[in-house]
Amino acid sequence: MVPDLLARIKYIFFLSLVFTVDVVGQDPTFSQFYANPLYLSPSFAGATEEYRLTMNYRNQWPSIPGVFHTYSIGFDKAMPNFNSGIGVLATYDVAGSGDLSTTNIGLLYSYDFNINKEWHIRPGVDFKFYYLGLNIYKLIFNSQITGSGTTPPINPPPVDKVADVDFEASTLVYNDQIWGGFTLDHLLTPRQSFYLNDYAKLPIRFDLYGGVRLIGKSRLRKKLIEALSIAANFQVQGKFYQTDLGLYYYKSPLVFGMWYRGIPFVTSQAGDAIIGLVGIKTKNLQIGYSYDFTISNLIASTGGAHELSLVYEFTSFTLGSTHRKIRAIPCPEF
Repeated sequence: MVPDLLARIKYIFFLSLVFTVDVVGQDPTFSQFYANPLYLSPSFAGATEEYRLTMNYRNQWPSIPGVFHTYSIGFDKAMPNFNSGIGVLATYDVAGSGDLSTTNIGLLYSYDFNINKEWHIRPGVDFKFYYLGLNIYKLIFNSQITGSGTTPPINPPPVDKVADVDFEASTLVYNDQIWGGFTLDHLLTPRQSFYLNDYAKLPIRFDLYGGVRLIGKSRLRKKLIEALSIAANFQVQGKFYQTDLGLYYYKSPLVFGMWYRGIPFVTSQAGDAIIGLVGIKTKNLQIGYSYDFTISNLIASTGGAHELSLVYEFTSFTLGSTHRKIRAIPCPEF
C-alpha cells in the first residue's frame, strides 16, 4: 500500500509540472535512423531502385510505468526519368499513462542534381498533418486522491485533441564514398497545448548527419558484399541536443553496429547510451534489431530501449519493363 501511495504522489508531482509550466516538446529518436530514412530526411525519398517499404518500432524505457512506444511506416518510389523521388510517411508516438500521443502523416518529394561526375546534391521537402491526442480519463488528478488538493491547483485541459499542419526541408550531398546533409523539421512550429489560451509551439528540430565508407568490396562491380562505415548524427531541438556516433560493419548477409549516444566532455554524465545492432540484409529484405544500454544516471531504472526495423525494396514485374539504375547513396542501411 505504501509503495502504491508513493507512486501516486510522484505521479501527481509529475502532472503538476506538466500542466503548470511551459511545454517544451521533443521528437522521438530512432537509433536505427538509416533504417527509417524518410524520418531522418525527406531527401531520401525515392533513393532506391524503384519501390521501398519501411516499418519501424521502438520501445523506450520499458521498466518505467506507462508506455513509451513509437511506430513508423513509410513507402517511397524512385522516379529516375524525372531525377526525383516521392514518398509517404506516417509516425505514431504514445507516451505515459495518459496515452499522450503524436501522429504525423506526410507527403515527401526529393530531386537529385548532378553537380559533376562525382558529386550529387539532393534537396527534399515534407508536407505533414500533425495531430496531438490525450486520454484525459486515464489521468489521476489531485482532487481524486487528497481532500486538500495541491497548490497551485491542477485543472484538466478543456480539449484532448489538437490538429495542425507542419513542413520539413532537407538537403543531402553525396558521392560514392561520402555523404552528409541536414534537416530542418517543424518549420511551421505546430501547436502542442491542450489549453485554449496557451499557444505553446513545437520547436524546430535540426539534424546534421553524415559519414564515410572506409571499406567497400563488391562482386562483379555490382553487388556489395563487404563494407565498413562510420557515421554520425547531431540533433538540436529547443534546449535539447544529442550526438550519435557509430560504426557499421557489413559482411553479406550480416550487419553489425555499435553506437555511442551523448556529447563527450560537454555533459556531466558519461553519456546517454551505448547501442548495439545486429541485422540481416538480402537482395530485397533487411531486418534489424538494436538495444540501447543506458549509461546515464537513469541506468538502474529505464530498462534501455528495444528497436526493430524492416525494409523491403522491390521492383515492378511488368513484362518488358526497363529500369534505370540510380546513383546509390553510400550510407548504411540501419
